[in-house]
Amino acid sequence: MFTVLQIQDAHSKVESGADFPKYIQDIKALGVEAFETFVADSHTDYFGKNNYKTSSLAVYDTLNISEESNKERFIACIKAHQKGATDYVTFCKDCAENGIEKWIVDLGKMTCIYYDKKGNEILVENIPSV
Repeated sequence: MFTVLQIQDAHSKVESGADFPKYIQDIKALGVEAFETFVADSHTDYFGKNNYKTSSLAVYDTLNISEESNKERFIACIKAHQKGATDYVTFCKDCAENGIEKWIVDLGKMTCIYYDKKGNEILVENIPSV
């Protein structure tokens, strides 16, 4: 099975949101089937076959997640990030400010769903293939 170190190695090649589709292909090849990233500190739970799970540690100090989501502003932030205008930590701060608590990526469906603190789906994106 895959390790957090292997995933971190694949992630080290990501410079902006523009690199996300390639990263997804790389970790999918490792056997990752899904992952859940928590904006508060960017720790991530990774899931594979046969109920395999491994988790990363926090990436940065804890962010305060806004109680209210702002979908329109979040969409503007994610579009900028996907074009390479922001780095990962800036994107996470944008998520927190706009009420995004976490995102879940399903590598089988090739979707990324962003959720607020109440568990509401704020945005569903299809991950483009590279």
